[in-house]
Amino acid sequence: MRNTTIKGVGWSFADNFINVGVTFVVSLILARLLSPEEYGLIGIISIFIAILNCIVDSGFSNALIRKKDADNLDYNTVFNFNLLFSVVLSLGLFLSAKAIGRFFNQAELVPLTRAMSSVVIINALAIIQRTILVRNIDFKTQTKCSLIASITSGLVGIIMAFCGCGVWSLVAQQIVRAGLNTLGLWIWNKWRPTLQFSWERFKSLFDYGWKLLVSSLIDTTWNQAYNMVIGKCYSAETLGLYTRAHQFPNLCSSNLTTVIQRVSFPTLSKIQDEKERLKSAYRRIIKITMLVTFVLVLGMAGSAKSMIQVLVGDKWLACVPFLQLICFQMMLYPLHALNLNMLQVQGRSDLFLKLEIIKKIIALVPLLLGIFVNIYWMLGGSIVTGCISYWLNAKFSGPFIDYSIKQQVSDIIPSFTIAIIMAAIVYAMSFIQISPFILFPLQIIVGATFVFLVCEKLQLEEYIEIKSIAKEFLTKFKNRK
Repeated sequence: MRNTTIKGVGWSFADNFINVGVTFVVSLILARLLSPEEYGLIGIISIFIAILNCIVDSGFSNALIRKKDADNLDYNTVFNFNLLFSVVLSLGLFLSAKAIGRFFNQAELVPLTRAMSSVVIINALAIIQRTILVRNIDFKTQTKCSLIASITSGLVGIIMAFCGCGVWSLVAQQIVRAGLNTLGLWIWNKWRPTLQFSWERFKSLFDYGWKLLVSSLIDTTWNQAYNMVIGKCYSAETLGLYTRAHQFPNLCSSNLTTVIQRVSFPTLSKIQDEKERLKSAYRRIIKITMLVTFVLVLGMAGSAKSMIQVLVGDKWLACVPFLQLICFQMMLYPLHALNLNMLQVQGRSDLFLKLEIIKKIIALVPLLLGIFVNIYWMLGGSIVTGCISYWLNAKFSGPFIDYSIKQQVSDIIPSFTIAIIMAAIVYAMSFIQISPFILFPLQIIVGATFVFLVCEKLQLEEYIEIKSIAKEFLTKFKNRK
């Protein structure tokens, strides 16, 4: 299982790195060609696309992954339902374009929203193809699709931006990426749908999935609520700055978590009845994930100013305080996700849903601060509510494998301590009066060297495990070569 998991993590990481990394690099180029306001317009549309994508999936993907004996009838039932549902939702978004434009006082949103509505259907066509690959822990195929889609769509976006297409270059980039990714999955995954549908299978899968759907919908809506509040109460330019700031820590924290979740969920589901083995695997995943997350995200917070100047230019400097606050908010994201992942492995989608409702009631406070005070209070409040939410997640998921909050905190304290000291050193360097093009690489070198030397000295278990995995990959690569 360890070898399968490591292989899956490797290809899943490659898939995310290509899909998100290439897109991130392209966005750095586009950020120098486009304005924060143009990014803000796409940020508004992304609110609705994210929510509709969540609704289309309806929790069926996780239900199929968890079901040990899923067959073609299950796949066809879900595919046919998702496709029909996506057409209805896409049409609804298309017809709502004028209302969205009026609500945000942005007439440009009308044609942009109508064009982007097609993404909902395109993504729905890929859900089962991707689910089958995840069940088989086959991320190599997904990586090939991501590579082609990300590079091609990136080139399309850059060329259009150079030609003066403005915000439409971002729209074209997203549509082309979704379309090519779906096409690739259909080419390399040989499963094909038929007109089969079973109400019995639908009810069985939906009985598990609907709670995850509501939970995911609440979570997605709440995440997009920040964009909604900023877009409505402030300006498209402020939203553009916020989405740009959010993209950097999201590249590390959220996407690393996605990699781990995609592999750990089907893997841990296979040993869901072996409590001791499950706990041991779960602890290792948390310790490794949090060491990497703390170092990357807190290091990013420390070097935020020079990083922004080097990567996207001085016109984006206003997003630096947003970026630093978001880094502290997102450093616990993997812990949230992995604790909730345990509830899914145990089949407790009901408890998953209850927790999401409670946490989102608490999360109303930062949103109200954003509406009635300012954006900085909103982001600061989200850090506090994030800590409370983690406590709730760990309190209710830990007992299933006898892994208490105290044990979890004890496991991650060494990584956090190393990372926060490193971040303080890197931040202190930002007061050195030298070019950011010299300072930023210097901060990376100093920060990485500090972490390496301390981890070598202390011989942290999670650090040793990361080294072991890295050596295995290098050995396999050399042997193939």
